[in-house]
Order: sequence, then C-alpha cells, then structure tokens
Amino acid sequence: MLESLEKMLAKGMDNAMLRFGLGKGYLDAGDAAQAAQHLQRCVEQDAGYSAAWKLLGKALEQQGDQDGARKAWQHGLEAARTKGDKQAEKEMTVFLKRLERNTEPKA
Repeated sequence: MLESLEKMLAKGMDNAMLRFGLGKGYLDAGDAAQAAQHLQRCVEQDAGYSAAWKLLGKALEQQGDQDGARKAWQHGLEAARTKGDKQAEKEMTVFLKRLERNTEPKA
C-alpha cells in the first residue's frame, strides 16, 4: 500500500487524504519519523483534519517529542470540536492526560 501511495505522490498528486494515508501507513510500519513528515504536511493542507492531528501527536510522541505531541493534540482537539468529531476529541483528551501524567516530575 505504501508503495502505491508514494508513487501517487511522486506523480504530483499531493493532498491531505494522500498524506494522511502515507502517515498512517508509515506509523503502522513503525517509521514514526516518516509518518510525522507526511502527517505534518497533511495538517498544513487541512488544519481541520482531526484524525491527522491525532496520528501526528502519536508519531511525535513515539520519537520522544512530548512537547510536539502535546501541541499536535491540542490543535487536534480544536479541530475535533469545530467538526463535532466526538470520538477523536475523546481519544486526544485521553492522550493528553496520559502525557501529562507521564511527564510530571516524580516526587
């Protein structure tokens, strides 16, 4: 699947849906860095794409970029609320709470 999506991109087809597919594919394949690049382009093309923000946060978190993940999920929450995407809103709220718990200084 990734190969055919990459071919489409190479032919000049570049849109948010294609970038989302590439980002999700690379994330599923364990390549968080490549996933983050495509998902970043996706949200640049469509800032209201809440599912892309959600996956971008995951990709950044997997690379150890907690601050980047937090920002992505915060943008994603805004996008989800604007669209009325309750499921994405719930998921990103959970991700943010977990991130906060994991980054709190230990007493």
